[in-house]
Amino acid sequence: MEKYIVSARKYRPSTFASVVGQTALTSTLKNAIATDRLAHAYLFCGSRGVGKTSCARVFAKTINCEHRTPDGDPCNECDSCRAFNNGSSLNIVELDAASNNGVDDIRSLVEQVQVPPTNGLYRVFIIDEVHMLSAAAFNAFLKTLEEPPSYVVFILATTEKHKIIPTILSRCQIYDFNRITIQDMVNHLEYVASQEGITAERAALGVIASKADGAMRDALSIFDQVAASSRGNITYRSTIENLNVLDSAYFSRLVDCFLASDVPGALLVYKEIRDHGFDSHAFINGLAAYIRDLMVTREESTRSLVDTDEATLKLMTDQAAKCTPTFLYQAMSLCNDADLNYRQATAKTFLVELLLIKLCQLLSPSPIFSGDGEGQLKPLQAAVQQPAMPATPQVQQPRPAAPQVQQPAPAPRASFTPAPAPATARPEARRRAATVPHTISIRNPEATLHPETASSPATSSAPRRDSAYNEKQLSAAWEAYMAANPTRHILVNTMRASHPVAAEGRAHIFTVTVENPAQQEMLEAEMPALLEHIHNALDNDFVTFEIALNQGVSSPSTWSEREIVAYMSESYPNMKKFMSELKLSLT
Repeated sequence: MEKYIVSARKYRPSTFASVVGQTALTSTLKNAIATDRLAHAYLFCGSRGVGKTSCARVFAKTINCEHRTPDGDPCNECDSCRAFNNGSSLNIVELDAASNNGVDDIRSLVEQVQVPPTNGLYRVFIIDEVHMLSAAAFNAFLKTLEEPPSYVVFILATTEKHKIIPTILSRCQIYDFNRITIQDMVNHLEYVASQEGITAERAALGVIASKADGAMRDALSIFDQVAASSRGNITYRSTIENLNVLDSAYFSRLVDCFLASDVPGALLVYKEIRDHGFDSHAFINGLAAYIRDLMVTREESTRSLVDTDEATLKLMTDQAAKCTPTFLYQAMSLCNDADLNYRQATAKTFLVELLLIKLCQLLSPSPIFSGDGEGQLKPLQAAVQQPAMPATPQVQQPRPAAPQVQQPAPAPRASFTPAPAPATARPEARRRAATVPHTISIRNPEATLHPETASSPATSSAPRRDSAYNEKQLSAAWEAYMAANPTRHILVNTMRASHPVAAEGRAHIFTVTVENPAQQEMLEAEMPALLEHIHNALDNDFVTFEIALNQGVSSPSTWSEREIVAYMSESYPNMKKFMSELKLSLT
């Protein structure tokens, strides 16, 4: 019985025509041979399993072939070709630099270079994984590589070109091998299956090619594995089960759930994936890649960017037509965020399930601009604008008044305080404030708003409050607003450093001086809620704040530590002397 040979060796290319997926490169090499324009050194670069060493062997056999075919391939019949095929040719020397990477190995190679070919025209030295040579070995090889004998051709092969020193690169013609496309691998696997008498579904071969990740050698090895497990009948289902592949069918089902807003269905598909033992992080990346492929398949011009078989490409094209670009862009963004957060997440399964729920909600009726931009929350503005009670203010029921800030005992009024209002006006104003329905502020949820007092005086039917107050009461109300927002550190620090100052000759108008435009912009945005709080605390609707930007030297309250130390050193010479003698500095 004939001894079994694995497909990766049995179907290794023996001619340029049998090299898979490198048509442009093999055409260049054949033309160089046909015109007798051979370089003395070549460098073949590319990922594993793309045919670098195979091309080097075919090239070496071809340049010594006595009767090349019209297409430029070796005849495989002359003495030189037969000697090469039998492994007895002395004109082709192979060196594995991964295990022979020292100076002594290169010196031995240089000695062999001096021996001319016994038959044929050239001696070819193939050095595989050349990037593994040591620095000393590279240096020992430089002179021979630059000026070899006329009958010597060097072919260097590597998977990591960036590790080769520039002096080696400059002495070689460099050929970059492409990753083999899934389509090319499927076609070659079909040829191998027909030669071996194996029946194989094309979809199954597509799964094998995807698993190989651009390497023909890996594809042939996986093909042998699946063929052995399925006893020569390779089906899509047997391939998926044997390789335990997270194929595109799972992702297609998930996208259907997203389009139908089917949250339970999406979670059940994810459970099925986890039950098969797939890693959740790999699942997130696979889902992101599938959604990306859907995006590029929407356009005919970008469809070539998807590397898959024809059947899968057609299914993806049909599904992509059901998706809007906005949906796909947002879905990719959510997958990217989940990928970034995965390593830090404690509950990783929960993170993935939350991602799936968000993806299912992308096409929900709520606007895409609400909430966090993912479409699952109704806009807060719309919720606030809903009438809280029937539009008959005459029958409004009183509700408990909001907690009032404890005001200090009355003090003499400042000179800027207007004349006191009649005593009968203030109890009525307080009763009116107590009977107004409470709502929540959009800007500051912790503050209590009153629609009547928040409305414009020009449009409000209620009289404006004008109770007496003093500067101490205003300062207390200012401090109370800071205390009501303890987590808003930037706002609190700004208010602490910028207390209101009465404008000269202008009643009820106070100036708040800030140090930079950012503080000015923040206070302007906060002003409606702040004014409402001040008006309620003072029972006066005429208080107004003007925000001014400090144009001079910054206020001491905003000085940095270095500015404080510099000021004290200049103001107190003894302190400066003390720091100088002890060599003290601010770190």
